[in-house]
Amino acid sequence: MRRLVLILTLLLSLPCAALAVQPDEVLANPALEARARDISQKLRCPICQGENIDESNAAISRDLRLYVRERLVAGDSDDQVIDAVVDRFGEFVLFEPRARGGNLVLWLAGPVMALIALLVAARFMRARSRPAPDPAELSGEEKARLRKIMRD
Repeated sequence: MRRLVLILTLLLSLPCAALAVQPDEVLANPALEARARDISQKLRCPICQGENIDESNAAISRDLRLYVRERLVAGDSDDQVIDAVVDRFGEFVLFEPRARGGNLVLWLAGPVMALIALLVAARFMRARSRPAPDPAELSGEEKARLRKIMRD
């Protein structure tokens, strides 16, 4: 019974993250509202930083949601709306920064590091697969010492 209550509590708490968008923010046009939701998923809350503006309860996120909807109602395209938000807040608000300028380093760093790791791993594996050089033959003195150690 206890386990059932825990499972029900968890299941009921899952949709709570989607409650940040207030009913008075929702547009009457379903197509525009769907576009607004899509754009909101791509924009990061400037305060929360880990949430998109649709999920955040911060006041700035509410203002951004309203701004996105205003721009859509004014007839802007999705790219124009995103550009307007980026102009106001910088590229920090994008969950996927654009691959240009200083961000190009970030976009290329991952693949370059993966390539370097593959090259190092290949070199390591090649060196490991080579047979070890044969040890030199023991001298008579070393053989006698080894026999003495083995007896003790």
